[in-house]
Amino acid sequence: MALAALALAWGGCGRFDSPAGYLTSRSEFGDVSLRIFHQILGWDTAIFLLVQVLLLVAVFRFRERDPRALPVQIRGSARLELAWTVVPAVILAFIAFPTIAAVFRTQAVPPAGALRVQVVGHRWWWEFRYPDLGVTTATDLHLPAGRPASLEITGADVIHSFWVPQLGGKRDAIPGGGTRIVLTARTPGEYYGQCAEFCGTSHANMRDLAVVEPPAAFDAWVARQQQPGASPPDGSPAAAGLDVFRRNACVGCHTINGVSAGVVGPDLTHLASRRTIAGGMLPRTPENLARWIRNAPAVKPGALMPEIPLSDADVQALVAYLESLQ
Repeated sequence: MALAALALAWGGCGRFDSPAGYLTSRSEFGDVSLRIFHQILGWDTAIFLLVQVLLLVAVFRFRERDPRALPVQIRGSARLELAWTVVPAVILAFIAFPTIAAVFRTQAVPPAGALRVQVVGHRWWWEFRYPDLGVTTATDLHLPAGRPASLEITGADVIHSFWVPQLGGKRDAIPGGGTRIVLTARTPGEYYGQCAEFCGTSHANMRDLAVVEPPAAFDAWVARQQQPGASPPDGSPAAAGLDVFRRNACVGCHTINGVSAGVVGPDLTHLASRRTIAGGMLPRTPENLARWIRNAPAVKPGALMPEIPLSDADVQALVAYLESLQ
């Protein structure tokens, strides 16, 4: 039974290479975080084993032998009290020094040539701005492999916490304040992130996807993002969708370069280049886009996008237009 329980507990931990796992590091910032985790795990394991051994010794050595005998009365031990005060303090020092050093190291001044990314937490989605490149996107964070990146993190409404487990530790996104992570992602791939600070109704649905690409692929992505929004041909379903976009509340909340300049919701200029919608909650498919447009709060509890009264034809036209925004 003990082996079965252990197997179930181990299986519940998932794979070490899980896309959202933190026991695999894909950046030097992740290496620092993982090394501190292993150090603390080592200390905790040693303390646990020592306590268990002492507990077993006490149970067997000092168990009751004669119910009528009065045990030796001990009022205290200065040496024991000194030991269990000093030893934990020493252990905490061994944990504190590398932790503090890591905090300063990962918030140091970015090296020359580092990619600047402004990370803004909204309820309940992430916005990513590349001020030196003139690019703004949402949910998908694109980073070039091998190049240092400075993530400048803030919040737009309440406190959030930005965390991509395989790229390293988390940082709070504080309204009116700023934190920073400096990291170099070294392995191309897609790494899932999750808001790590409870921020309201859809906290669990506030996700992001870090896409680490070879430098050439990242440069190509930037070039596409710098292009203006697509202009659909006259008479096409996408053109009808553009008209629906302009006639409804969409135009007041979202930015599409050359069409609108709303700042309430995500920038949609290149929506069709993203892998997900709804703050990372849903894969970007025509079916999911239609569900989201019809009634976002029914899909994502607490979503600030209102229910829009559109006909089925208008919804399909709007989906066609949004899917054309490559």
